[in-house]
Amino acid sequence: MTTFDGSSPGTRRLPPHVGAAWLRAPCPALVAGADGSVMEVNTAADALFPDARCGAPLAGTVPDWLVDAHLRVTGGTGVGAPGARGPHRELTLEAHPTVTENGDVVWWLVDDTDRLLAKAALRRERERTAFLADASSRLLASLNTRRCMEVTVELAAQHLADAAVLVAPRTGRRHALALCAAQMPVTHATAQVDADAVPGLAEALQGFPPVPSRWIDPAALPQWAVPDAFERPVGSVVVTPLPGHGVPAGALILLRRSDHAAFDPSEEVFARIFSARAGAALSAARLYTEQAGITATLMEELLPPTLRQVDGVEFAGTYRASRDTERVGGDFYDVHPMSGPDGETLAVLGDVCGKGLDAAVLTGKIRNTLQALLPMADDHANMLRLLNGALLNGRHTRFASLVLVSVRREGHLTRLRVTSAGHPRPLIVRNTGVVEETATSGTIVGALPDIKATTVGVELAPGETCLLFTDGITEARGGPLRNAFFGGRRLGSALAECAGMPAEAVVEHIRMLASEWVGDNSHDDMALMAITTPRNTHLTAVDGHTPGRYTA
Repeated sequence: MTTFDGSSPGTRRLPPHVGAAWLRAPCPALVAGADGSVMEVNTAADALFPDARCGAPLAGTVPDWLVDAHLRVTGGTGVGAPGARGPHRELTLEAHPTVTENGDVVWWLVDDTDRLLAKAALRRERERTAFLADASSRLLASLNTRRCMEVTVELAAQHLADAAVLVAPRTGRRHALALCAAQMPVTHATAQVDADAVPGLAEALQGFPPVPSRWIDPAALPQWAVPDAFERPVGSVVVTPLPGHGVPAGALILLRRSDHAAFDPSEEVFARIFSARAGAALSAARLYTEQAGITATLMEELLPPTLRQVDGVEFAGTYRASRDTERVGGDFYDVHPMSGPDGETLAVLGDVCGKGLDAAVLTGKIRNTLQALLPMADDHANMLRLLNGALLNGRHTRFASLVLVSVRREGHLTRLRVTSAGHPRPLIVRNTGVVEETATSGTIVGALPDIKATTVGVELAPGETCLLFTDGITEARGGPLRNAFFGGRRLGSALAECAGMPAEAVVEHIRMLASEWVGDNSHDDMALMAITTPRNTHLTAVDGHTPGRYTA
């Protein structure tokens, strides 16, 4: 290596202020003349540029980017510039110039490789963090399992690989698949998957850690594991599990083309992190789907039935839960048609203490118990006594009020037997518009060991209606001042307007008025049932052979 002590021919001394200590400087440094030749190099620079000898031209001795930077500085266009940066071997160097009084340039070189690698790694981690945040939002945006599978493979094909295949847990003998190639729509399929045909897939479907991608032969992938839109050949494969809540949510297969870089270890780890979030979202979606199915099945038994005409008598009902987000509550009604030609149809309307699902569960028990007690429906008092005993033996502490009505059509009249068990008395609207209150009374069920109930008889002529209702109607607060009860008097006036109307029209009219009265105030459950003797006479035939019809 040349030095500044004149030991090498042609050496030009630098100004004294530079000193000889620069030879031992830890960072590489070299001196270049204005003519583009190397004048001096220190020990570190000599190791970095073995061909840099005194008098040698910079071109071909140092990287081209450094030669260009030197020309800019000596030409006057780069004075005061921060320097230059460029690659050399596996390093990234940053060069800073110092111009001497005689026009020579001392180039101080700093190894910037580690800083740039750290910066790139930080940028990559920030991008990955942003991607995971966006992926989590998109995955959790829907609790639909099919949509969640689509989002998973879409994100994986766009950001992690060239294509992705999601293998769902087996249903029966087949697996549901979601396949997506980059920039292509998602396709769904079901297939009999041989998990052993893809190394690591059987383990991933059981929730075990994935095998390294280098263990998987891309050429051995079965046809179902590669989307039709994917441009073969496959160059690299990653198989990773989709962890779920307690049980695996499936497995994710990532594919890259042979002309792209293979998955490196950091990318495999990142794929597992993404798969963990996708698995949690899929598991939540499947759990929601299962719970929704169970809820729908149970709800069918709790929802009020659709009422119809039975044996020439019209039945109509309407129900509104205390909250618009709920479908069931503590009010209920049922109609049980007669079991024989001489039997009676039993109508029931009740109100369980409380609101929401807890109250709805008890209504289901009461309805089922009454269904079992139908053979005793001719004796309302005995029926209520047995129902009271069943409720007292239960684990709950709720009670209920209800009204039983046995209905029989006899010619033009409809005969009712009405029994109230702590419930508001049913109202009767006559053809004249007069509203009467039935004289029945009784005690609630499910609270006391002994109950009492009085049964009364009522007759309905054609066009007359018996209205059963819960206290959610009469105690509904609203009106102009928003705190007044709808009340029994207002209910009676509204019912008087329904004289001669069909049962369906009666309940709709009362429901509409009560809803308008309440507005957006909070309220209790509301239930109505109308039992009406229709005005119409049924003709068995019109012209001798066509079906009959109702006429006034």
